[in-house]
Amino acid sequence: MKEYKSESIRNITLASHSGAGKSILGEALLFYSGAINRMGKIEDGSTVSDFDDEEHRRNITIYTSVLPVEYKDVKINLLDTPGYTDFLGEEISALRVSDAAIIMVDAVAGIEVGTELAWNYSGEFNLPRFLLINKMDRDNANFQKILSAFQEMTDVRLIPIQLPWGEQADFKGVIDLINMKAVKGVGNEIVEIPAEFKAAAEEAHMAIIEAAAEGEDNLMEKFFDEGSLTPEEIVKGLKAVMRTGTFVPVLVSSASHQIGMVPLLENILNLFPSPVESGPFKALSKDGSEIELKTDDSGPLAAYVWKTTADPFVGKQTYFRVYSGIFSSDSRVWNQDKLVEERIGNVSIPRGKESFNVKVVHAGDIAVVPKLSETVTGNTLGDKAHPVTLPTAKYPNALYRVAITPKTQADSAKISTVLTRLCEEDMTLSWVNDPTTRQTVLQGMGDQHIDVAIRRASSKFQLNVNIAEPRVPYKETISKEGIGVYRHKKQTGGSGQFGEVHLKVLPHDGEFEMTWDVFGGAISTSYSSSIQKGILSTMKDGIIAGYPVYGTRVSVFDGKEHPVDSKPVAFEIAGREAFKIAFQEAGPVLMEPIMTVKVTVPESNMGDIMGDLNTRRARVQGMDTDRGRSVVIAQIPLAEMLRYTTQLRSLTGGRGIFDMEFDHFERVPAHLQQEIIEVHKRELEEKE
Repeated sequence: MKEYKSESIRNITLASHSGAGKSILGEALLFYSGAINRMGKIEDGSTVSDFDDEEHRRNITIYTSVLPVEYKDVKINLLDTPGYTDFLGEEISALRVSDAAIIMVDAVAGIEVGTELAWNYSGEFNLPRFLLINKMDRDNANFQKILSAFQEMTDVRLIPIQLPWGEQADFKGVIDLINMKAVKGVGNEIVEIPAEFKAAAEEAHMAIIEAAAEGEDNLMEKFFDEGSLTPEEIVKGLKAVMRTGTFVPVLVSSASHQIGMVPLLENILNLFPSPVESGPFKALSKDGSEIELKTDDSGPLAAYVWKTTADPFVGKQTYFRVYSGIFSSDSRVWNQDKLVEERIGNVSIPRGKESFNVKVVHAGDIAVVPKLSETVTGNTLGDKAHPVTLPTAKYPNALYRVAITPKTQADSAKISTVLTRLCEEDMTLSWVNDPTTRQTVLQGMGDQHIDVAIRRASSKFQLNVNIAEPRVPYKETISKEGIGVYRHKKQTGGSGQFGEVHLKVLPHDGEFEMTWDVFGGAISTSYSSSIQKGILSTMKDGIIAGYPVYGTRVSVFDGKEHPVDSKPVAFEIAGREAFKIAFQEAGPVLMEPIMTVKVTVPESNMGDIMGDLNTRRARVQGMDTDRGRSVVIAQIPLAEMLRYTTQLRSLTGGRGIFDMEFDHFERVPAHLQQEIIEVHKRELEEKE
């Protein structure tokens, strides 16, 4: 593959709900441009973009693929993203390094949850966009219905620049409203607009001119003077209004029949910006001040790592976009985030699972390099003499958690290494060793997301684990004052053990505090640390239900010691047991994590959702309605949200989404507290 300068590159994310036809669109464009000699099929697992074993097994896209399409001496880097909501992180990473987006919608299925997410995230990145209504050849395809529904969903003005030449079985081609010509079938046969579509085309053409005129003052003046604009002026004006985000052009296609491919390519070249036109890009200098980077080969090197894949056979692959400067093979680059130098070997242009070695990657292009040892997703690579840091994308919070345990001792030895490598690849995947529950918890966007990660750990890294629902990280505390007295006495023939501790516990705002209030030397202060050690060990293990204790102040006020038998270990045991007695007297309570949850669903599902939330002990904080979508903000215990991802999808036919984050701890209701304590007792009995 030849080198392309910045002006001759387009970086575009293909985004939609799963099944709208992104991968087949990529196939059709690669086939038309001659990159492949036959179109693959999803069901055969033969498409260029879906090459992973898991993608073949599930028949969906899971990972973003780079599909460079060469057309008229321009390289169009299409980033084919997953449409299933569990893999939203891949879409966000692709949008982060794109200069434009094509939001695809199925002409039959219409707007689905993945469509809305793609639309909203591309809007947050302020990317110029096309709305591409695909599958116009299918039964029940309805252009006007989809267009109207989409316009109701958004404040952005949708402006058709194409009309379908017929629909369903009669879909023959595309009517180009900029040049006022019709493009027939596959290929680029240009004919006159059929008479029956002439009036609709004229009306739509005038709407385009009015939209384009808003792009520049001189175009507005010409429009007022002459009432018309040339196709070149329309393109110029549309490009300007797309950049501001006020208008989004609407196009049509049937990717599986290759109809509309040439008009789409032409519009990509004419209306979407090159990396040069998209800049300048914000970055941080070494001292933390904000600077602007121009897409220029002569600038300081700055490349953003947007994707990494770890494979024991191929090795680690690092995908990056160059924002400034030139990225060369057989060189050294500086990782500003890790403060290490990385040695660069071969640099390649990826196309699906293939790659084409190049000597140089110009500013604005996307490429891949193997075997970088320290670099992970979100890092910036550059020049050590002029280090800069590019901003990372913001990813949604993890919504689905599983507790994982290794199946064998060998798995136990490598579990942390493998989990870390998986999470370095995927920014929406994370893992923690929860100190409260003492479980290893893997967190992701949904059950499919976690399932893919577990299978990847097994197939790629030979790590086998068991998964279970995680325990809720409760905490134990007290609600009033309590007193505990305990004497530890042990006589074994020789030197014995003796220690007596009198202590008081009180509720406390902080985690823990201990005061020494012993008067008259009843116990030596030297035993203070031993008593505290015993108390802290008990707090760590919990008293009523096996969860850590917090929010207590301990006052040691009396006790007894023996001149011969008193030892630190005796006071450690006495302190521990006295604390347990005092804690049980002090009205012990369990505290549970409360999450702030934002649920967004279609208005028609609102009744079901509210009914369901009421069963989850939700306290609704606010409600809003926007363009057919209802938003509920509520505070809900984490214990009620462990499998909400799956249940919400079931209630809303996949169209509901939610986000949640930790807010505070709150007392568990008494009847539920008793259930949790009983479960803990049974677990202890089983261990014995």
